[in-house]
Amino acid sequence: MISAFFVVLFAFLAGMDGILDQFQFHQPLVAATLIGLANGHLTEGIILGGTLQMLALGWMNIGAAVAPDAALASTVSAYLVTGPAQVSVDTGMAIAIPLAVAGQVLTIGVRTITVALAHIVDKQAEKGNLRSIEAIHWTALALQGLRIAIPVIVVMAVGAGPVNSALNAIPDVITKGLAVAGGFIVVVGYAMVINMMATAELWPFFFLGFALSAVSELNLIAMGMIGLVLALIYLQLSPRFNGGSGNGGGSNGSNGDPIDAILDNY
Repeated sequence: MISAFFVVLFAFLAGMDGILDQFQFHQPLVAATLIGLANGHLTEGIILGGTLQMLALGWMNIGAAVAPDAALASTVSAYLVTGPAQVSVDTGMAIAIPLAVAGQVLTIGVRTITVALAHIVDKQAEKGNLRSIEAIHWTALALQGLRIAIPVIVVMAVGAGPVNSALNAIPDVITKGLAVAGGFIVVVGYAMVINMMATAELWPFFFLGFALSAVSELNLIAMGMIGLVLALIYLQLSPRFNGGSGNGGGSNGSNGDPIDAILDNY
């Protein structure tokens, strides 16, 4: 009962943050990890969330175009993977893609409802009723949370048996095809990350990471420590970040920046 409460709570927060975009509860890595923690299967949640996060890197709302919904995809698939159904991570990935499309339709519907709420807010603003305006804002936000929480509750109410039966009834050609398509999208996500860091200064660290990953004695903590140390060394030695001119820091270390010159005087 306690785990079910936290699963619904995390789903509700993910739905709200899909609009707020402040605490990142809607991000797959955060949502799937929290739901995995609530169900006692943290490792599976992290693996699923990390994989879905790479898939969702390119999802964003641009103007009136609404992106596929990462919140619904990550919460429902994470519950199926880490909950009583115990489906595989690959199956969870395959399920996440159509769920994201369904969530896209749901969020468009909720946003259409909030248009009517906006007109009500206009009328209350004319009357100077601030409490009603605040209540309507919270109502609109709660609708976005319920948009994710209600589907999760429905899946929880159906139970593991019918869920597994429904998943087993899906032909392998569909589930495997969705898994392959999801894998392609993940590759695009990795390519986007590489494109963001594709500078002459950072390429050596990129290839060094591949070389170090082959050392089996190094775990993720050791790799993280090495990366942090290399970043600190790079910041200390690079003239771009320490104000030098590239030949040992320059004559005054300010590189023409008046703020650096003031700091150097102290």
